[in-house]
Amino acid sequence: MASSSACGNARRVTDLDNQAGYWNSTGATKTFGHPVALPWLDGIDRRARVLDYGCGYGRLAGLLVRQGFENVEGVDVAPRLVSRAKNEQPGAQFTVLTNPPQLDQQEDSVDLVLLFAVLTCIPGDAGQRELVTELRRVLRPGGLLYVSDLCLQEDHRNRSRYQQFAAKYGTYGIFETGDGVVCRHHTTDWLDQLFGDFALVAGREVAVETMNGRPALATQRLMVKPHAETPRTGRTAPATA
Repeated sequence: MASSSACGNARRVTDLDNQAGYWNSTGATKTFGHPVALPWLDGIDRRARVLDYGCGYGRLAGLLVRQGFENVEGVDVAPRLVSRAKNEQPGAQFTVLTNPPQLDQQEDSVDLVLLFAVLTCIPGDAGQRELVTELRRVLRPGGLLYVSDLCLQEDHRNRSRYQQFAAKYGTYGIFETGDGVVCRHHTTDWLDQLFGDFALVAGREVAVETMNGRPALATQRLMVKPHAETPRTGRTAPATA
């Protein structure tokens, strides 16, 4: 009986790994604010090919264009957000993802991928693994993956909803927001496992506001897709500026 329930939970979470309807309606009104550690990007050639996966309304893509990056593309599942990005950030290219997480980019063709507050929108393990596998495919050896996402929070409100929805979704940290979307906050151990094929360059924890304007703690990692001979690690580096 327990095994059958677990399988049901797994299927239910998998069905939520693409919540495009929410992001093209209620989600399109949200504000996203995870900060970028610009010093982490100082050594990157401004002609590098940059991909902002889950670009939303183009906030990060526009920031990188203003920092001198010449070849920035954002992709998102929500046509409404992509349309806004095109209007507000004319210096970058934007495309609607029609079959996420599959990308049109060729293998080993991208120099830098940004993945900001995207995993929180993909609650299932399988969906997150599929996305990271696709990003690894398009990144060239030596290419960089910059991830920012939400940790498990320690406040009473979040702990209560983690507990409330753990049985329903099968993972502590998955919860319903109340306005139509299911999200996930992450343990360090899970992120270490998820990005185990990448080598860590830098890491930090930062205070952010969620899309609903609440204070939260996020983890940020800059990682490199190793060359075949490069040792890999999933361990967290000391915090850097």
